[in-house]
Amino acid sequence: MNSRLQLRVKHSGLLRLQFFKDAPDGNLFIAEAGRHVPFAVKRIYFINQLANREAVRGKHAHRRLEQAIFCINGSFTLQLDDGRHTQRMTLDDPSCGVLLGPMLWHTMTRFSRDCVILVLASDHFDASDYIRDRAEFLRLARA
Repeated sequence: MNSRLQLRVKHSGLLRLQFFKDAPDGNLFIAEAGRHVPFAVKRIYFINQLANREAVRGKHAHRRLEQAIFCINGSFTLQLDDGRHTQRMTLDDPSCGVLLGPMLWHTMTRFSRDCVILVLASDHFDASDYIRDRAEFLRLARA
């Protein structure tokens, strides 16, 4: 992801992890709640095995949940929509992520074969927090 990228959509932000290059012994990336991630982390999940380049993930927003999304291997395209503005970006730098705040529709596409997505969430899973209907999201976001 371009480090000079400016996010135009509401309820979002760029996140930068602490990074140590330790050649030839690999790289170390650190995410600390309250420092690199602006919320207490209550859930962590990752997505891999995205061999289908036509796959589409996300396609929802949350009423209250905050998430930090990182591409820790490979790349994918993230599209954000706050109900008034949309923005598309490629995530391909494991040290740079995106804050997905409440009421932010997000869609993920164009996964590289080696793509691994890591998500840190501010709360436990709650099905009632999801908005999966685009028309309902737009109505709520524009209210």
